[in-house]
Amino acid sequence: MADWTHETAIIEATGALVAGMDEVGRGPLAGPVAAAIVVLDARRIPEGLDDSKLLTAQRRESLFAEIVGSARAIAFGQATATEIDRLNIRRATHLAMMRAARGLALPAGHILVDGSDLPAGLPCPASAIVKGDRLSASIAAASIVAKVLRDRQMARLARDYPVYGFESNAGYAAAAHRAALDRHGPCPHHRMSFSPLKERFAAL
Repeated sequence: MADWTHETAIIEATGALVAGMDEVGRGPLAGPVAAAIVVLDARRIPEGLDDSKLLTAQRRESLFAEIVGSARAIAFGQATATEIDRLNIRRATHLAMMRAARGLALPAGHILVDGSDLPAGLPCPASAIVKGDRLSASIAAASIVAKVLRDRQMARLARDYPVYGFESNAGYAAAAHRAALDRHGPCPHHRMSFSPLKERFAAL
């Protein structure tokens, strides 16, 4: 599971306040792409932090509550489906990450980011860590926060657009979601620049 090794190295070398950041929702056909940033308290790190995709929904919710209750600071950012269509998914993901970083109440001195693609213009030095959500406790915490909050948002969208099953598929291209698109077409929260929406509904 993720640990405190990367954070310790930066703290010992620079004394910087370290935050972890991760995104969720690059692949769905609908909904926002979202990012979270977390500054953990080194004295109160929840046990069992890991890549959110490897955790059950129940375990994510449990760890989310622990993170919210113990972290020194948390922020969440997103880019809408409209922004994804206008900017492209990579730039929209970076926008969501920038919004999260700028919303952090306790300014970080160094940000650990999951993956290999750092957004330009972060407010402090940053390091990209491939599979960071499985290696860094701070990134794993951000992964969990981003996933839980985005899933909750998709569940709220499901109340307005119940035919797509957003509460269970979170906007991903599940069979039932694709079938609903065949029957009902897209809603305003679908990413019209994504295949198969782009080809099938270009006229819209």
